[in-house]
Amino acid sequence: MERIPVVSSNILSVGYDPESEVLEIEFNNHAIYQYFDINERIYEGLIGAASVGGYFASCIKGVYRFSKV
Repeated sequence: MERIPVVSSNILSVGYDPESEVLEIEFNNHAIYQYFDINERIYEGLIGAASVGGYFASCIKGVYRFSKV
């Protein structure tokens, strides 16, 4: 999945596949995780957030199923 770089202290890049509703996040330690059942509104909120890490922590982490790639 192609990812785009983001400005964040703990996230390097994010990618999204709207057909499968999978969000892929690469963290600063280069670990890559996929989050499932993410609708496009959540993805757009993430990439448009003033704090990408803050949005991730409050709206995605602990809410959606995930798997380390």
